[in-house]
Amino acid sequence: MVSMIASERDSRRVAELDRYRVLREPPRQDLLALVEIAAQVADVPMATINLITETEQVQVAAAGFDAGVCAREDSMCNVVLHVGHPVIVPDASKDERFRDNPFVTGVIGRVRFYATHQLVTPAGVVIGTLCVFDEQPRTLTQEQEHALAALADRVVDLLELELRTRELSSTVVTMERLHAELERSNEQLAAFAGQVSHDLRNPLTALSMSLRMIVEQLAAAEVDADEITWLVGRALRGADRMQSLMDALLAYARVDAELLRVDVDLSAVMVAVEDDLATALVGATLLVGSLPTVVGDPVQLRVVLQNLVANAAKFTRPGEPARVEVTGRRVAGDRGPAGWRIEVVDQGVGVPAHQRERVFEPFTRLHAKVPGSGIGLATVRRVIDAHGGRLGLAETPDGGTTAWFELPG
Repeated sequence: MVSMIASERDSRRVAELDRYRVLREPPRQDLLALVEIAAQVADVPMATINLITETEQVQVAAAGFDAGVCAREDSMCNVVLHVGHPVIVPDASKDERFRDNPFVTGVIGRVRFYATHQLVTPAGVVIGTLCVFDEQPRTLTQEQEHALAALADRVVDLLELELRTRELSSTVVTMERLHAELERSNEQLAAFAGQVSHDLRNPLTALSMSLRMIVEQLAAAEVDADEITWLVGRALRGADRMQSLMDALLAYARVDAELLRVDVDLSAVMVAVEDDLATALVGATLLVGSLPTVVGDPVQLRVVLQNLVANAAKFTRPGEPARVEVTGRRVAGDRGPAGWRIEVVDQGVGVPAHQRERVFEPFTRLHAKVPGSGIGLATVRRVIDAHGGRLGLAETPDGGTTAWFELPG
């Protein structure tokens, strides 16, 4: 039973010492100052703060000698660690508890006068002692005893103060991180309404067109069941894509949210994009080359391609139909393949060189007569940045714009 109590005491003491971290750090000036005061108050040449672990006595601050570490069984303080009151011994060589101790016999030291005050944490755990001693026998006055008891309390106060300061600093760091995350989330939410209205427009248009065509079919003299089935399927696919886009946008705007990173077949993504842009691409020629499988968020990458293709089809030269080509190829870095480059090439009105960076800013519109919100390319940049990629605009050799983005992998 006694062994179980001792083991529980050791566990609690080690846990408290671990919280204070005082055993891991260099000697603290505030504790050194306290032991010097303790020596002066007791009018002795030596004082120390002893902390007791499971196996050792560690002197974390000392005055009058160099602090050290000894085995717990050699510690004088360990003998009286849990007596529940200060211990004052005028001559340890005459006290049966200490006369054979190596700190008394000369093996480690020649202590005679010895006084120790327990260091008790707010949780009631004794973690060590404030100890003063001399190689000459002596006694303490009542005032000296009271002063040493107060100093022992101050040792614990300093340990608690450092602990609370560290916890507060950690809390401040956490709050700053959360504040930054909230700012990021607020920025995402601020752009959310504009992005939703912009990116949902194309699938919504396809959905509306399918429904109108279904109504026309139902009003016709002869109903084509196969045509209606195909249109219903198309409408459902558009609705599913709208739902997935809404879910992805809401998830990405959430605090601490991260993009989904899976294998994405961009050829399959382009099939969905072409379906969404069925109305916008009426009269246009869309050529899709071989596209790779990349790692990323499938819904967000669909948003990228949808915006780039829609822009390419929209900004045409007067009187000329849109011609859009989507291609993909490997790009090499200094040490081999660096990733994939996707290009959306048009032969439209083009973007002046000095405007090619500005168009990626929110609400920037170069052609006021062409319908739009100016948020599409800003959305593209946000998504590509989140994927760790790059993007930009270049001039198509025969006139027009080549929008490109590169993804790792």
